[in-house]
Amino acid sequence: MSSLAPLIHVVDDDASFRAALARLLKGSGYRAALYRSAHHLLEELPKKIDVGCILIDVRMPGLSGLDLQARLTEIGNTLPIVFLTGHGDIPMSVRAIKAGAEDFLSKPVSRKALLDAIQRALTRYENTRERSARLRSLRSLVETLTPRQSEVFALIVAGKLNKQIAHELGTSERTIKAHRQAVMQKLKARSLVEAVSIAEQLRDPAAPAAVKPS
Repeated sequence: MSSLAPLIHVVDDDASFRAALARLLKGSGYRAALYRSAHHLLEELPKKIDVGCILIDVRMPGLSGLDLQARLTEIGNTLPIVFLTGHGDIPMSVRAIKAGAEDFLSKPVSRKALLDAIQRALTRYENTRERSARLRSLRSLVETLTPRQSEVFALIVAGKLNKQIAHELGTSERTIKAHRQAVMQKLKARSLVEAVSIAEQLRDPAAPAAVKPS
């Protein structure tokens, strides 16, 4: 993680509200970047994203907060979003949450409610980053397998025995044992459970990693 304080992006057309939020955020140990509109954020949001989140007003001239959320999703934004609005309603909040928003807060919002929402958003962001890094690492290990080893790996995690794999691939059980050993070494898997866990995580990114024995 960066040694810098998390950067909170504030998108609101009300200059006085932006300034008040900036004071609150900086007084709470965060950095703040202020944007007067959705278009301003889209123009200025850096390509290299620091740890942080985005606070967005729902109703703004031009692109609305919900439109901005959709646009950010299209461009691959990974920062969690917290909505702030003085004109929210239940359908609007449901739409925002279903689209991936972390929270939907009504103005005026208490300091505690806002900071709690930011902390949840930051925790989610870190968890997502860690999961993405783990998946990249697993994919890089799987990519080291030869085509034959990949076939053996798929059959291993499907629960096939060496004898069954040998029959299916038209080779000897001894050869399959050698391939199996190479697969486990390349994947750094110490057991069948860990090998299956790797396959499950690559199929379903939300799947939990296997717990290695201490």
